[in-house]
Amino acid sequence: MNVTEAVTSRRSVRQFLDKPVDQATLERVLETAQRAPSGGNTQPWSAIVVGGDALEDITAKIKEKAKAAPMGEGMEYAIYPKDLDGRYEEQRRAVGKGMFDAVGLERGDSAGRIAQMAKNWDSFGAPVQLFTYTKKYMGPPQWSDMGMWLQTVMLLLREEGLDSCSQEIWAMYGTYMRELLGIDDDHIFFCGMAIGYRDSDAPINNFEVPRVALGDAIGFRGF
Repeated sequence: MNVTEAVTSRRSVRQFLDKPVDQATLERVLETAQRAPSGGNTQPWSAIVVGGDALEDITAKIKEKAKAAPMGEGMEYAIYPKDLDGRYEEQRRAVGKGMFDAVGLERGDSAGRIAQMAKNWDSFGAPVQLFTYTKKYMGPPQWSDMGMWLQTVMLLLREEGLDSCSQEIWAMYGTYMRELLGIDDDHIFFCGMAIGYRDSDAPINNFEVPRVALGDAIGFRGF
């Protein structure tokens, strides 16, 4: 698989097969991903890879936390800006609508939509979670570096025939996630990433996720 194929075939997968992921494969991916760029070679990312009984334990505990505090508790950063507007908000709403439409959930089916979102806590059936965090004093440039590292991981997973879904929703319980993972108070929890094998037949993995036209996002000068 070349880079273009990895980029174009990558998507946020929200239903995985019940198929284990080999630890050696994950180690190979993560070892290569250490080549991701970062300003001043700071490499600000840290992560914990969780599977098996350890993931089942975290899953059970976060589900209980979500029942007690459904709107989140201990968030350490805003997942979306409060003033998100224009095409950014339109894009966010459109992908949500596409996802719910794909599984036949009408706008008024609040219970169904909540149940679908709750599948995040089961990692959409994926057997592995990659939980990412960094030092609290890191600024926007280092968070950008963390994103480049995560993207590198996702593309290398595609090369191995694996898929993923980055999940900032875990940050709704950021301080609790740090407690569960044994991450000290000098760090901030960023996100989870479900990793596994895509269920190619699942409608939720096949709806269109459009991108804006190049001219709406990128300008060229001097050509």
